[in-house]
Amino acid sequence: MLLTLLENIPTILRIGLALIVAMLVSWIMTPVAKGLAHKMGAVDIPKDERRMHNEPIPRLGGMAIFLGFLCSALLFIPLTEQIRGMLMGGIAVVILGMFDDIYALSAKLKLLVQLLAASIAVYHGNVIEVLSNPNIFSENLHWDVGILSVPLSILWIVGITNAVNLIDGLDGLAVGVAAISSITLLIIAMQVSDGLVALLMAALAGSCIGFMPYNLNPAKIFMGDTGSTFLGFVLATVSIQGLFKFYTVISFAVPFLLLGLPIFDTSFAIIRRILKGQNPMKADRSHVHHKLIDMGMNQKQAVAILYVISALLGLTAVILTSNVKLKALVLLLALLIASVIAYRIYLSDTTNQK
Repeated sequence: MLLTLLENIPTILRIGLALIVAMLVSWIMTPVAKGLAHKMGAVDIPKDERRMHNEPIPRLGGMAIFLGFLCSALLFIPLTEQIRGMLMGGIAVVILGMFDDIYALSAKLKLLVQLLAASIAVYHGNVIEVLSNPNIFSENLHWDVGILSVPLSILWIVGITNAVNLIDGLDGLAVGVAAISSITLLIIAMQVSDGLVALLMAALAGSCIGFMPYNLNPAKIFMGDTGSTFLGFVLATVSIQGLFKFYTVISFAVPFLLLGLPIFDTSFAIIRRILKGQNPMKADRSHVHHKLIDMGMNQKQAVAILYVISALLGLTAVILTSNVKLKALVLLLALLIASVIAYRIYLSDTTNQK
């Protein structure tokens, strides 16, 4: 009944309300999650050089993000088959994250549950059916992936879920990047008149914004795997609904620009580990935020730089879907900037490493 009444409200107002409700619920529930984390022993104790904090910090902040998103989604968004699948898979990821934040589960078990959650979302219609052809000289603007649609979709969801999780290494970093990505996809969805995706991203952005005051440096609470994997899962699933439908020549780059920072960071970290003969899944200090800290920056400076990079990539994605004349130039410039940053951070020796 309430949802029917809300459907009569102009879309732009519903989007604003969805963002505000998610933000308020997340903001109110974060102190509750903090108290629960202490009671359940979900506390991050600094025990190795990868940790950037010196005192125990409670986890489980992702519960507040999840509740903010869920309340807003149930109020403002019709439960289509795709959204039901996303929510069911998201709940599985959140439960997994909670147990991991408390008991530190094995990587194999986490991957298994993530594959199951992604399969649930894919089974309910969140499937990549076409890919834009990166060959701009081809007569075919897109590829029909056929039987590869299901494994490709599962791989995308699980990959992005873990990529967002892996950048959660500095106060406010993952939640800020997720908020920027959400707002970017919200803008793109509004440009192409996809109200459903816009509402989903408004809810996700609002839940991130509500949590940020508690998570910015110095953080009072971490989102933990509960939050980072949930954010990655939702971004990956909704990007299938809102980004892989484009048939234009250059739109192949949009999903990778939207989620550019986590994809870039995870890819380079894995490559560096393989080149060193290490296990590609083994945690270390090879992530981009660690490199910035090693260059002498503090947490706030490093996070600010990564926010700017994420926002620039997001802006590029928006332009690629709106302004035909500037597409090629903007894409070339974005790739050039990314290459320079990659060289500076990953390939050059820093003062601290000499």
